[in-house]
Amino acid sequence: MKISSRVKFDRVDGIDRVFTSEFVDFLIALHDEFTPQIHKLRAKRKEIIHRALNENQMPTYPPADIRKLDWHVPDVPKELLRPGIEISGPASVTGMFINALNPGPDGTVAEGDLDDDEDASGHRLIDTVTAALNRLAAVKGNLDYYDSKRNKRYELHDGELPFFMHRERGLHLDETDVTIDDNPIPASILGMGLTIFHAGRAQIEKGQGLYFYLPKMESSEEARFWRKFFDFSRDYLGIQNDAVIRAIALIESLPIAYQMEEVLYELGPYAAGLNAARWDFKASIFEFIMTDPSSVWPDRFDVDIKTTEFLSDIFRHLVAVCLKRGAVPIGGMATALPSKDTIVNNEASKSIIADKKWEAEQGFIRAWVAHIFHMKAAGEPFKELRNSGWKPSSEMYQPENYPIEIKVPEGSITVDGTRRNIRMLIEYVEGWLNGRGAKGIDSLEGKPGIHPALMEDLATGRISVAQVAQRIIHNAKDDNTGQIHDFELVKKIIMEEIHDILNLRSQNLTSVGDNQSQIGTEEKSRYLKAVKISMRWIKNYTELNFRSLGSYSREDLNRISLGSDAF
Repeated sequence: MKISSRVKFDRVDGIDRVFTSEFVDFLIALHDEFTPQIHKLRAKRKEIIHRALNENQMPTYPPADIRKLDWHVPDVPKELLRPGIEISGPASVTGMFINALNPGPDGTVAEGDLDDDEDASGHRLIDTVTAALNRLAAVKGNLDYYDSKRNKRYELHDGELPFFMHRERGLHLDETDVTIDDNPIPASILGMGLTIFHAGRAQIEKGQGLYFYLPKMESSEEARFWRKFFDFSRDYLGIQNDAVIRAIALIESLPIAYQMEEVLYELGPYAAGLNAARWDFKASIFEFIMTDPSSVWPDRFDVDIKTTEFLSDIFRHLVAVCLKRGAVPIGGMATALPSKDTIVNNEASKSIIADKKWEAEQGFIRAWVAHIFHMKAAGEPFKELRNSGWKPSSEMYQPENYPIEIKVPEGSITVDGTRRNIRMLIEYVEGWLNGRGAKGIDSLEGKPGIHPALMEDLATGRISVAQVAQRIIHNAKDDNTGQIHDFELVKKIIMEEIHDILNLRSQNLTSVGDNQSQIGTEEKSRYLKAVKISMRWIKNYTELNFRSLGSYSREDLNRISLGSDAF
């Protein structure tokens, strides 16, 4: 097998099975055509946020030309119109991926599977390769996995699988372990290329639709980019004209919220719908208002989409755009994880049902859930409402009824809220260092009350960092105690939280044997590294450097963990 000398990549497990000479040729063609375009789009992003932070020019609506025209997206495939739930998780964690495709404990099967290499994956080359292999095996129906640590075998159940929604990394990230002409390739080109070339073509051969979520877009121009990408891929690979390739755009940045109709228009034949991304959208708002002392937000867990009217209206605007243009609106994530405590599970189910009932009543047809245990609770509100004969009102078809306005939510600024953000960050970064992009975290661990662990991911890490940094920049006061946020306070909280975490973990690592002791040592090392990296991440944001954790190589993170404290 001859591989182009232009391409270099790490020899991770399984890579020879996907990096065939034919795929590498395809990858080079994608790179030559689209990498320069991606760099130009990244530069435009920097210009937009620079104007917001330094010139007070916030994003707003583009000219109304496209919004005035009479047009619709192509007919959406029937399976994408099913009310219910999509189960979300990393395709790279094989056991989790198989569980997501199989029935849950009560026999419920998700309508769709969001196999996520973006917010839920570890962003390593091994993750990307494993995801590509797992997707292909799932399409062929021969995916299985033996977990030697648990002595457990995972196999696909017989019967129809959920439809696949593939989500790769966004345009802002590179894959440093794959280079072309000694420069890292954009991660989106690598991921999308692998998925289309392998699992995608296998899906098309079986007569399945090839569906994508497009994350982290910030303009309709980027939607046009993806249209060109799909066109190019079809032509290069000889994909037949009647093959179904469709995409749902995530609305998770402030600029793109004003361009929802334009995004669908620019996706053209590939447009299928829009998704209301909660945490990344809030994080994006933080980044655009970071320098505004009048826009300091209250504790993030108190800002509920359902009760924060201006955020509710953004969700309603999204639904209205989809109704007006014939697209499918997809709601947010239910992140609660199952517990050994039935009381905790019951309360989590009540919260999930209330949340999804609200989304269904706004016109969303489906939403996401993080664990198979809660699929039934999360999916039933959508099914019940649609099966009752409910139809959206005429007012719900008009986006202008729900203008997009950014305000400061009501609620309190507290040190306890900051502490929860920091607890989440330390725990999340530890998981990241352990190869996980999603981790079950209870930010109130050890405290009284009913609080299920939540599946936290890169999006919730991003908003936690942003909120802590914003409070430091503006020396925000605790509304109850008057305590001022600064680097000293935040560092004090970090040290208290790592001490508490390690104490709790040590309780589970007592006198079990040398092997268990070694595992404990490795875990402690990751937590101590996570402290340094979390501090660096926070410091970056105070300096208006909104770099993603996913943009750092493992070598970069190791250097940070061995260096001096960021503050």
